[in-house]
Amino acid sequence: MRSRKLTCASINFIVVLLSQSVHSQLQVGFYGNSCSLAEFIVKDEVRNSFFRDQGVTAGLVRLHFHDCFVRGCDASVLIDSTPSNKAEKDSPANNPSLRGFEVIDNAKARLEAICKGLVSCADIVAFAARDSVELTGGLSYGVPAGRRDGKISLASETLTDLPPPSFNVDQLTKFFSNKGFTQEEMVTLSGAHTIGRSHCTSFSNRLYNFNGTTNQDPSLDAIYASQLKQQCPQGNTNPNLVVPMDPSSPAITDAGYYTNILANRGLFTSDQTLMTNAATANQVSQNARSTMLWRSKFAAAMVKMGQLDVLMGNGGEIRSNCRVINS
Repeated sequence: MRSRKLTCASINFIVVLLSQSVHSQLQVGFYGNSCSLAEFIVKDEVRNSFFRDQGVTAGLVRLHFHDCFVRGCDASVLIDSTPSNKAEKDSPANNPSLRGFEVIDNAKARLEAICKGLVSCADIVAFAARDSVELTGGLSYGVPAGRRDGKISLASETLTDLPPPSFNVDQLTKFFSNKGFTQEEMVTLSGAHTIGRSHCTSFSNRLYNFNGTTNQDPSLDAIYASQLKQQCPQGNTNPNLVVPMDPSSPAITDAGYYTNILANRGLFTSDQTLMTNAATANQVSQNARSTMLWRSKFAAAMVKMGQLDVLMGNGGEIRSNCRVINS
């Protein structure tokens, strides 16, 4: 028990160090002098939305993931499509599943009213993700800020820059490695699936059309599969039909995701595949045993993810409307 406490304490210390110094150009408390209420206002909007709809927090965490993995953390995921360009948010990977845009819009409108042209949409997304983790029971962490907003958003780039739910462990490991993450960080970040919901279309092949020899994925717990079939009937054409990612605690950032995987109840192929590799299976077991340990690792991994290919200095811009590039 003592060693576990020491481990958790050590990781918490690492989270603090990462928050402060992983990327020298980004700074925790970046808006302390220029717009001191920036983080408070974002948190207030996230909290207000959470009280209306607890599921929005999972949407905001996913929004940050999908922003950072395509072109870096530059808020390109927020840009609306135009007649001449289909933007990231309208790709099949994001539409209709991605949500939380209105929370970012509301926070941005309030910030523009008191700190015009100072707070980037990319930083708002990063703050909102952190606040969502905290509101759902995860560890809070300092968000290094100072990102600027990108001017390009292409739906086509989501096809290669976002991992599909059908990936196996080798594909996931390679994909995350290409983004600068270790295999352990990949397993840690996958735990974001402990909150939120999924559309039936993201996993229905595991129920009805797994491969040429079997309809149902044999790695899926039979009782769980039966429940999913009731929630997602074969042949259903409703694109908005959803199920919770972690039925036991869909709005709590805990280790339930890993417990589910150990019980063969990972919803996606990309979830359950973590048990097919000795190293990742061991990490799943460790995380399942200690929610606190995983929460600490997750906070550190979120800080690292928030540094992906950021625009700073004279790069990009500070959008006045997060949905539209400045004219």
